[in-house]
Amino acid sequence: MNLRDSLGALSDRRFAWFFTARTVSTAGSAMAPVALAFAVLHIDQSASALGQVLGVRTIAMVAFLLVGGVISDRFSRIAVLQVAHLLTCLTQAAAAALIITGHATLLQITIIEGLNGAVSAFTMPAMMGIVPLVVDRARLQQANAMLSFSRSSLGIVGPAVAGLLVVGVGPGWALAADAFTYVVAIVALSRVRLPREERTAVRGSMVRDLREGWSEFTSRQWLWVIVVAFGVTNAIHVGVIGVMGPLVAKTTPAIGEAGWGVILSAEAAGTVLMTLVMMRLRLTHPLRAGMIATAVIAVPLAILGIAPAIVPLAVAFLIGGAAIEIFGVGWNTALHEHVPVSVLSRVSSYDALGSFVAIPVGTFLYGWLATLVDHETLLVSSAAVYAAVSLAALASPSVRNLRHRADEPEGRVTAAL
Repeated sequence: MNLRDSLGALSDRRFAWFFTARTVSTAGSAMAPVALAFAVLHIDQSASALGQVLGVRTIAMVAFLLVGGVISDRFSRIAVLQVAHLLTCLTQAAAAALIITGHATLLQITIIEGLNGAVSAFTMPAMMGIVPLVVDRARLQQANAMLSFSRSSLGIVGPAVAGLLVVGVGPGWALAADAFTYVVAIVALSRVRLPREERTAVRGSMVRDLREGWSEFTSRQWLWVIVVAFGVTNAIHVGVIGVMGPLVAKTTPAIGEAGWGVILSAEAAGTVLMTLVMMRLRLTHPLRAGMIATAVIAVPLAILGIAPAIVPLAVAFLIGGAAIEIFGVGWNTALHEHVPVSVLSRVSSYDALGSFVAIPVGTFLYGWLATLVDHETLLVSSAAVYAAVSLAALASPSVRNLRHRADEPEGRVTAAL
């Protein structure tokens, strides 16, 4: 497959404009965490202040996630996404204006970012539901790989650009740049035309729609098995990378803070490199490949405990980043091919809820365990559980046998029960 074929999904103007919108908005999102962190610290130089703002944002997002799935399935997802982008633009612009003028208070920024978090709960389900509507089924994996490549690449570049803006002109202007990207994304989304049937609103109460989404979610064994497995592995991953990693790096002179940054950059590089492969390589059994790859992520977790040094960890995290990408592309493609478009946003919101709930669990759990258990023992044990849970998911025939459906006749994707 040549380069032109690898980028074939862009030949569809609908996907090309959606890809442009996603790329531009992701560029702003990649800058936002750095800009926001320094903006908060500019107001109140304490970890608790930053924790307050980020905590409120996350809680608001989780609280509205299921509602976001229902709304995205009821109305045109492009319209939902445009409204969400507009509100994100306004909230980030308000925060930027307050900071630039020197009138910002911690309470104001906390409220604004809480609103921003609530809006993001509508963004994610809407975006997930759009992809199968703007690209041919045969190119779904390729489209997901391209979107992931954009996200991963900007995840490396965005924070660096935000850092330069913070140093050069201040955190307020970095947030203003983030706000502007959503204006461009709204314009690009206006060029995306979805099928007429997608605009048909789902009739019924919010509770009924949530029940229908839950029924669709639980009726697919492959779906809930993977979500349950990742509820465990995500908690471990967040605990190890977010808590144990910095702790080991700081207490190991051969690594240090700078070395830990290099290691995380290696993981990001592995993700980016694998997206290039996934544009050209088709996964016949996306979940089988994804869960085997997920088990490989246990390797860098174990090495962090056994051989905490920059070179072996950088190599291991490079491989781990590649493994993360194999699962990510395979998972998104499986959702797009095997879940009806009419309920896709609700199903993806239940999936996302399972992932986000695991984040605080892992953070608090490992903060506690690190004070009770020897670090090497904790990390090696965590790696073993991580691999065991990942491979255990393959015990389900529906997980290991789920196939890529690109060769089936065109038409609306139906359930694979």
